[in-house]
Amino acid sequence: MNMQAIMKQAQKMQNDIMKAKEEINKNIYEAKSSLVSVKMNGEKKLVEVKIGADQLDKDDIELLSDMIMVAVNEASNQVDKDTENKLGKYTQGMSGLF
Repeated sequence: MNMQAIMKQAQKMQNDIMKAKEEINKNIYEAKSSLVSVKMNGEKKLVEVKIGADQLDKDDIELLSDMIMVAVNEASNQVDKDTENKLGKYTQGMSGLF
């Protein structure tokens, strides 16, 4: 294989990866347990928390849901920052892969 063919193949693979990542980012993923259900988008950001606790007041449930969402998203941001700090030197020029 010549260098031009390798570069063309690498560009195609990068485009395919970017398209797949865009599809993932558009999706909403849902997980449920007996009392809690959560929805997260493809960027690992929590978009909805539902707490099915009959003994709690509605306002308490909404406040608790918001607090959980903020805390989970902040933890996700911390993971992203740590990943960038530790892997950034290896992934420069490969944005969107990690």
